[in-house]
Amino acid sequence: MKSIDRYMARLIAIPLISTLLITAMLLVLDRMLRLFEFVATEGGPVSVVWRMLANLLPEYLGLGIPIGLLLGVLLAFRRLATSSELDVMRAVGMGYGRLLRVPYMYTVALAALTLVIVGFVQPYARYNYEELRYELRSGALGASIKVGEFTQFGDQMTLRIEDSQNEGRDLSGIFVHATRGDGEWLAVTAETGTFLRTDDPDVIIFRLTNGTLAHHSSQSPVPRVLTFTAHDLPINLPQFENFRQRGDDNLERTLPELAQIGGDPAANDELRATSRAQLHFRLAEVAMMFLLPLLAAALGIPPKRSTSALGVFLSVVIVVTFHKVCEYGESVGSLGLINPALALWVPFALFGALIVWMYYTVAYVPGGQPIGALERVFAKGVKAIVSRIPGLSRKKA
Repeated sequence: MKSIDRYMARLIAIPLISTLLITAMLLVLDRMLRLFEFVATEGGPVSVVWRMLANLLPEYLGLGIPIGLLLGVLLAFRRLATSSELDVMRAVGMGYGRLLRVPYMYTVALAALTLVIVGFVQPYARYNYEELRYELRSGALGASIKVGEFTQFGDQMTLRIEDSQNEGRDLSGIFVHATRGDGEWLAVTAETGTFLRTDDPDVIIFRLTNGTLAHHSSQSPVPRVLTFTAHDLPINLPQFENFRQRGDDNLERTLPELAQIGGDPAANDELRATSRAQLHFRLAEVAMMFLLPLLAAALGIPPKRSTSALGVFLSVVIVVTFHKVCEYGESVGSLGLINPALALWVPFALFGALIVWMYYTVAYVPGGQPIGALERVFAKGVKAIVSRIPGLSRKKA
């Protein structure tokens, strides 16, 4: 029996890991292009893209792990059924309950991992992601100086650079205009320049060479003009407001925090409702994972003498539909229109009853096929389509 368990573990592991990796890669690649565009528009360093993607991974894993588990178990049962190995196992007295032992080992481990991710890791990752977005927009990450454009350093300084070399270390064609209050202003043009650090983290030195400086103050109505071969211009870096505290959004709260706020009589009704709705939403999503092996066994076994993949498609549709129904239930529960527990767990009970019935039909009804009617309609539809394609119909004939 241990060899059967090892065999099932291998059959599940390959599609599970492949699905998880492909899902994560597709989601990361889709978001990566938008993040590069966002960072370039805001003038931030490219390295921040990788930090933002790292903070998005927990969200992608929370979505990918259930789908990976479903397809891993489903494709394992489909492999056993299409190769007639399932018939042999059933003939020697091995029931579906025994075959589901290894899938439920995977389920317990992955459900625990998903609970940790969505309950504790994802809230902090989402907060860090939003903080990076805020710092990019405010310039706190060090906005880059765009060549040929006017760059603002706070409200008192404007800088323009004609050319940049050596990764921004050597600048040329420089124009600087700074105001210092009481009608005082400073305008500088220089051939070249470079930025230098100081001991004060809020001040940098802009060392200019071969230029002209014009200075105007309230004490002298006529600006003073001088030329220089080297001039150090101190620049005060703008001060930025600190990012908000974590928890302003329910998605940034951990499960214990949601439970505490949802049961706090001192909190307002809206906050309690939204916190409870988010809490039940996450728990319902994790609880659904324990029904996925039953769904996979029910839909992964095609009818006899058939290789239809309708069950694979239908299983993904059921899981996605449940997720969307839960999102709607969370929204309704957050508005206070219905008890959040009812809005989330009633759909869970209905989907659970459907899945249990489908599994019972396959496991305990002789010749049972829960989607037999759909399989027949699907087969007739495919046959009708093929018959309308001249090349395929002649080849089959």
